[in-house]
Amino acid sequence: MLIHLLFFFFYLALAQSSSALSAQSTSLNVHSSNGDNDNYIFNPHLPPKSLSASKKFEGSSDLVNLRYHMGPVLSSPINIYLIWYGNWAPAQQLLIKDFILSISTFNHRAAPSPSVSEWWRTVSLYTDQTGGNISQSILISGEYHDHLYSHGKHLTRLTIQDVIATAVRSKPFAVDHKKGIYLVLTATDVTMQDFCRAVCGFHYFTFPSMVGYTLPYAWVGNSGKQCPEVCAYPFAVPGYMGKGSGIGPLRPPNDDVGVDGMISVIAHELAEVSSNPLVNAWYAGEDPTAPTEIGDLCEGLYGTGGGGGYIGQVMKDKNGRTYNLKGRRGRRFLVQWIWSPVLKACAGPNALD
Repeated sequence: MLIHLLFFFFYLALAQSSSALSAQSTSLNVHSSNGDNDNYIFNPHLPPKSLSASKKFEGSSDLVNLRYHMGPVLSSPINIYLIWYGNWAPAQQLLIKDFILSISTFNHRAAPSPSVSEWWRTVSLYTDQTGGNISQSILISGEYHDHLYSHGKHLTRLTIQDVIATAVRSKPFAVDHKKGIYLVLTATDVTMQDFCRAVCGFHYFTFPSMVGYTLPYAWVGNSGKQCPEVCAYPFAVPGYMGKGSGIGPLRPPNDDVGVDGMISVIAHELAEVSSNPLVNAWYAGEDPTAPTEIGDLCEGLYGTGGGGGYIGQVMKDKNGRTYNLKGRRGRRFLVQWIWSPVLKACAGPNALD
């Protein structure tokens, strides 16, 4: 705990000193081959986040060598079962579904590069002990809507399993313990144990004693009204980066701070639950209850030159919306990079080198 506090104050001081430096950003006009001539590369000079923000994902810890621990990965076509908990606007649901459906291209034309499907190719490089790769085929195989907040507006790591159990027992979903990911998405008025303070999303597997089956799942919350400066960064920034620093939030690609921020967290958790569904496959560290996974290693990096608190070079459209990936139906997203087992480095399809 003492070491963590020392790092917190170090990063806080570094962030404050960085904000006193030039707040200008550099840009490079890029004429792309797919006709996006209204876009340009943007390198925002953002200071490092505090430790409290940088440890926002489940399992973040000291970075050590990533190793395979002989467990399964999701090598068969992956079925996503969406559980919408609370009240969601249809436009928000469609945005999230468009991102998930952008991962696979077998049932629609691939988006122009750099695309979501190209981003997932890095995830698909991970294999199990038989040599089977994580699948590049992802479908939304079911949806369950819990408009009535059947388990209340405050959830815990245990009661989230009750939410999943309710969805499974209501019969809209198959019991899919080999190919399924049960993705619980909570609305802005739902609080979660450790949400905003320590996590923005997490994944694990259900207990047979609670759900009846062992099912890989992930949870992500909409931070739009609770802590966007933590869970929707860089679309919102902490107060100490505010007035007088010359540093402001970036405009989200779909003009929804909460949901645009969620999408990068969803991507993070889908990558990790696919590569470590039962917490015995790909992770770093000796403690499987607190692993560093393939998303944790690259948290906060979105483009070339990222690191040391800078998100890296991303793109802006003519309206100033920031993104680094393209998806189906013309969608654009800002999604963190993933650790590549081939490059032994963070990788994304928008890399300039």
